[in-house]
Amino acid sequence: MTSSIKQELLRALPSITDLLACETVAGWLGLHPRALVTACLRDAVEEIRGHILSDTGGRCGAAHVTAEYVLELAASKLSDRTSPHVRGAVNATGIILHTALGRAVWPESVVDSIVDELKGYVTLAIDRETGKRSDRDRRIEYLLTELTGAEAATVVNNNAAATMLVLAALAAEQEVIVSRGQLVEIGGSFRLPDVMLQSRAKLVEVGTTNRTHLSDYRNAITEETAAILRVHPSNFRVVGFMKEVSLAEMVTLARSRGVLMIDDLGAGALVDFEQFSLPHEPTARESIDAGADIVLFSADKLIGGAQGGVIVGREDLIGRIRRHPLARAMRVDKSCLMVLERTLQMFRDPEKLPDVHPTYRMLTTPLDTLKGRAELLAEKLDGALPAAQITVCEGIGYLGSGSLPTHGLPTWLVKVSPGEIPAAEIARCLRTDDACIFTRIEDERIVMDARTITDDQVDTIAEAFARQVIQ
Repeated sequence: MTSSIKQELLRALPSITDLLACETVAGWLGLHPRALVTACLRDAVEEIRGHILSDTGGRCGAAHVTAEYVLELAASKLSDRTSPHVRGAVNATGIILHTALGRAVWPESVVDSIVDELKGYVTLAIDRETGKRSDRDRRIEYLLTELTGAEAATVVNNNAAATMLVLAALAAEQEVIVSRGQLVEIGGSFRLPDVMLQSRAKLVEVGTTNRTHLSDYRNAITEETAAILRVHPSNFRVVGFMKEVSLAEMVTLARSRGVLMIDDLGAGALVDFEQFSLPHEPTARESIDAGADIVLFSADKLIGGAQGGVIVGREDLIGRIRRHPLARAMRVDKSCLMVLERTLQMFRDPEKLPDVHPTYRMLTTPLDTLKGRAELLAEKLDGALPAAQITVCEGIGYLGSGSLPTHGLPTWLVKVSPGEIPAAEIARCLRTDDACIFTRIEDERIVMDARTITDDQVDTIAEAFARQVIQ
């Protein structure tokens, strides 16, 4: 593109004043602040200006400097700036607790029960009997102690925070003994030793990656030892030539030497997973019954509530934890407590969880049901994409978020080969579509798992494919 042509195109760009006078923009101004609309128009003009100045291959022409084109680009920018970026999505990946997609789906009845109440004031930190202010975690302590058998309980904003707070409150400037095989790294490159360092507890590593003996713990205890910490490896498993010490043995040792026993369960089950034909996960009640002084676990994984870290245990220790300055920095808000309380209510009747809780419904959906859903989706896609190759086959999904890391969930998949369009591009288009659909890619095919989609979402997915592939 010659310099003279570039200058001609630049002169043809409409002014911001003229654009603001357009009927289309008048409609925008009725819905959005003038400063925001003006900024989007300026950004659109500057983007086109930059394309013109950098273009050496004739990719910018007269069609790109019209008011209509500028308004189309500005509309996209305005939509991006005013539409919620944290929004609903369709999870077709087969990972039930998908961390990037918000982990557990909240039970519909829980959401329905808090919508109206969140429009007004709530009893977050007040005692209805006395009218006096109280600790906000008291609102759900009754349920956590009932379900775990602990004397007392509190909640902070996630389980890493729970670990840090417990160690800061109970073991600052003192030694905490941990097996080398349990020094885990959790999502986002957060490592347990780093969390412990911030708590000012002194990490004492014992044993090896694959084998730790009771004698390793016994020999490491000194006058400076405050606690033994067990960390459940919820996001990995060590198999083969390995040895670990049971919680009961560790509790006996801790009591005999006058130190605390802290059990970090990670995902934190409240019910026996074996009743759902799944591998056993240590439960909080098992830890309390074994004698652990403090037990920590997540509120938004196997419980399926809002993001939080639950701390249960001895009443005197929970009191010390509540009084620590970090407790205020890590406290949860009203929405978290309301969701958590209502979700915990469901665990009073574990057998009904598959009927009322999305996580447990997805975990226990029969294979025949999954096959039927996959076949229905394939049928809908075949009608919308006659040129695509669509297959239904068996596959494996996962619970996710580090839970049951070695246990795949048998499932049924729908695989789509859309033709000449790269699978990565189709996946991107599906994510950015109004339906916001997340899939997997395997062997240049779009893969969708019937376990994490609902019957109601089948048509939504087919319609999104039609919009993105046919256009």
